[in-house]
Amino acid sequence: MKNQLFENLKKYHFEFKHLTVLFVGLIIFQFVLSYVHKASLHNFVENTQEWFQKHSAERFANLSTTTLELLLETSKLKTPVSESDKRQIIQFFDIILNQQVLQQNVEEICLLVNDGKKIRAIDDGRVLFSFIFNQKINLPDATGRHREAIKLYDSIKTELIKKEQIINILSDKQTYHIFVPFVPSGEFIGALYMRNTADVSFIQREIVSNYEETSLIYSALFLLGLLAMYYISTYTVKERDETQKLLFDEHERSIKQVIEHDKEAMFTKRIYHTHHKAEKVMGFIKDDLRMLSPQNINEIKYRVSRYSSFISRVIYDMKWYDPPIQTIRNAAFRTDLNEVIRFIVEHIFNRTAAKSGSFKIQMNLDEKVPPISINEFVVWEIIEPLIQNSIDHAGDIDLLINVMTKFNSKERTTTLVISDNGPGVLPELMEKDESGTKKLFLENVSTKTEGQSTGYGCYIAYEISKQRCGWNIDVENLKESGCKFTITIPY
Repeated sequence: MKNQLFENLKKYHFEFKHLTVLFVGLIIFQFVLSYVHKASLHNFVENTQEWFQKHSAERFANLSTTTLELLLETSKLKTPVSESDKRQIIQFFDIILNQQVLQQNVEEICLLVNDGKKIRAIDDGRVLFSFIFNQKINLPDATGRHREAIKLYDSIKTELIKKEQIINILSDKQTYHIFVPFVPSGEFIGALYMRNTADVSFIQREIVSNYEETSLIYSALFLLGLLAMYYISTYTVKERDETQKLLFDEHERSIKQVIEHDKEAMFTKRIYHTHHKAEKVMGFIKDDLRMLSPQNINEIKYRVSRYSSFISRVIYDMKWYDPPIQTIRNAAFRTDLNEVIRFIVEHIFNRTAAKSGSFKIQMNLDEKVPPISINEFVVWEIIEPLIQNSIDHAGDIDLLINVMTKFNSKERTTTLVISDNGPGVLPELMEKDESGTKKLFLENVSTKTEGQSTGYGCYIAYEISKQRCGWNIDVENLKESGCKFTITIPY
């Protein structure tokens, strides 16, 4: 049983990332626990304040009022006949009115009485003695020191006289203004006011201190458990990690070799493709040199110069698998799209058509098309394979190819359309892959039949126009016959 349990545990591989997840979980748990604890503490403090209001502050004020009433009733039974008795009664009054302030939570206490239409505040034994026994206040009272108490008493006096019950007013969430009816001998003459502040900070400090201590011990034990688990896991799977690392390194080297081999194979095929076109252009150069005469020297010079520049571009492409972007797109380039199309049609394809007579190319070019910031021979590499694709798949029909350009001034775009009346593109090549690219534009996908050399023209045209020039290119079959390539060039 133990061996089986141990074997099952060996299947699991704990690493630093697992401990990190557990540690983050611990931190989140601590935050949640702290939040819940604070909410509980807040509720506890509120309940404590409510208990203090009902069972402590009000009882204390009521007790003080009862004591004062009993003292007055006792004093009236023993009418003072000497100065010594008078001083003793005044001293008792002072003790009741002043000693209560020494309590922890009592901040203010006074006796509020009605003196005619005025409300007087008494917090001195002599003034209270004069008011009780002489029915007048000869000495200065404490009205100035208890203005807030007088204001509150004036607002609740009617309710206090009517109900003769304790009224408690809460302010600042923890300060209680308590008014206890003062009814000596059953006659309402005022109220004893006491301002009491609930101080439960010591309870909060004790609770927070205990919680932090418990949390610290819990976190330390949990962290020690994580470290122990990490140490055991690292020790038990060390050899397996080393073996896996060696295996991964070997697998990585193998994948790199395969990728490099595939890149070289694809690059070789692309070189072969462009080399074939360069051979055709070199044949044109040789033909022009053989036809050279004083009458056509300028015309031959123009064509040979353009042919040579194209050959140079082909040789440059052979040096780079991914050529620098500035050699393709650059603000210094001011290429006339219509002029490039005319040269390709007249001096590349029409020269071939003159020999075979198997196709015809019509041009409908918008002279409003503005210059584009693309190398003209890069444009050549896009347009030439698309026209050549129509020628290669025409079959035995009389092929008619239409090349059209149109500039949209509102959208600031130029549309280049190359269409033909051939058999069109096979339906399976119009399907899209996971990235939304039609299969006709994918590498290693040929539109030619078996036994012919694999074609890369559509892939090269798509790769250059879409990925390097930032143009949009699409293909669709026409309803009658043939297909149409549409290139959208933004400015």
